[in-house]
Amino acid sequence: MMEIDKLILSDQDYARLSMLANDELLGDELSRAIVVPADQVPADVVRINSRVIYLDESSGLSREVELVFPEGADLKFGKISVLSPVGSALLGLKEGQVIDWPFPHGQSRRLKVVSVANYVAFASD
Repeated sequence: MMEIDKLILSDQDYARLSMLANDELLGDELSRAIVVPADQVPADVVRINSRVIYLDESSGLSREVELVFPEGADLKFGKISVLSPVGSALLGLKEGQVIDWPFPHGQSRRLKVVSVANYVAFASD
């Protein structure tokens, strides 16, 4: 398994995700995350509500998804839960990072973050 850099999570995402972290893989991810104030998360880091284009290097397929909390998941609109295997894998990664991630049925897949778009809503808008 390839060693990747620390994950970066906003304090807000971390607080909400900690409540969901009965998921073992997500719990492992949270335990190695660097938690920073939301306005200090770099623009190229995958967070909740990011639109992400990733490449599954195992299959050569690339997909665009939006990472959401479980209640917002809707595959028809490309919204995937942070608790899904892909969602947990992508969370906190930066553009260009690659992760080897265990999937159900004993498979491991290699995912690469191609691009990240974060639409941050500011109260002054």
